[in-house]
Amino acid sequence: MKARVTVTLKNGVLDPQGKAIEGALGALGFGGIGGVRQGKVFDIELSDRDTAKAREEIAAMCEKLLANTVIENYAIEIL
Repeated sequence: MKARVTVTLKNGVLDPQGKAIEGALGALGFGGIGGVRQGKVFDIELSDRDTAKAREEIAAMCEKLLANTVIENYAIEIL
């Protein structure tokens, strides 16, 4: 079973990397950019076949390591 975890900064948290990307896109001639927020994507392969158990295990991974839940949100997608 495969899963994808997307980690993004919570609204209101400053994103200097996103701001730098936004500026670079403008400098490269891409107009109309209203804002850029960056994040992380993790593709995880699991041997478990139980979707509910896998989702629970991945949530624990996010809470303990993959996301800083004080400033980041995460979303789990079973592929």
